[in-house]
Amino acid sequence: MNIRSVRNKTNSKISIIIPCYNEEGNIKPLYEKIKNSLQGLFIEIIFLDDHSFDKTLTVIEELAKNDTVVKYISFSRNFGHQNSLRAGMEYSTGECVICMDSDLQHPPEILPSLIDKWIDGYDIVYTKRIDGEGTSSLKKMTSSLFYRIINALSEIKFQPGTADFRLVDRGIVDILIKEFSEYHLFYRGLINWVGYKQIGIDYIANRRFSGEPKYSYRKMVTFAINGITSFSIKPLKLATLLGLSISLIALFYAMYALAMSIFTDKTVTGWTSVIISVLLLGGINMVLLGIIGEYLGKLYIQGKKRPYYLIEKTNLQL
Repeated sequence: MNIRSVRNKTNSKISIIIPCYNEEGNIKPLYEKIKNSLQGLFIEIIFLDDHSFDKTLTVIEELAKNDTVVKYISFSRNFGHQNSLRAGMEYSTGECVICMDSDLQHPPEILPSLIDKWIDGYDIVYTKRIDGEGTSSLKKMTSSLFYRIINALSEIKFQPGTADFRLVDRGIVDILIKEFSEYHLFYRGLINWVGYKQIGIDYIANRRFSGEPKYSYRKMVTFAINGITSFSIKPLKLATLLGLSISLIALFYAMYALAMSIFTDKTVTGWTSVIISVLLLGGINMVLLGIIGEYLGKLYIQGKKRPYYLIEKTNLQL
């Protein structure tokens, strides 16, 4: 399949998709910075409002009234960041698509560099975050831990510091929309998986312009589990190995206990060792069942074939 688009800096249409959730203070500054960075280029900016309860949608609608390049989709409820990206890609019309966050931590100033690499022939231009002074030690540690774990468990290797801030050629966007039907989306993994010609660009992460971060540590853990279970069955294999190891240890212990009972009189009646064994094996069983449940749960949700999102309001022609 030939995915090559016509790549011309002045004539090619560039789609920029921006998921938003309670970002009323960031929308206008981000819009202005994008417009300044991409002056003279043919662009569309698609904001995906993930059912915000502040004035995010109102600010976007005001921008759309004054500038036809601004498009928006507002969901009927919160469907999540990855489903917002899918909606943006589905309704984008550009020869390439750039995904970025709405909090201005992804600097619009490097957008021309992404486009230049695309014009040079790269199908995917991803970005690698260099943490600035405002990044907390805990954030750096959890990010590093995430990439170590997912690279250890997944067959797909992930570059540390990469996220969803990237440019993707229209041909690959069409593949992601038409050829993939999995419900639990993890686009940084899917885009790694498809291959093609990729290159990375480093950037220094800005401080959040306004508002509070939307990713709690609980959400980040859930996101990490989704990424691991989407691209690896190694946890299931580890569960099998752990079960076999425990069974082998239990067999040797049973043989030892039987021998002590038959050939010696040193056995002591008590409950401590029994309780410890029961709690240990019970805890391990629950962990193993949890791992299996993660995979079964994903199959259960996938089998329902529910829509990725529902649109409540938009200025696009659907």
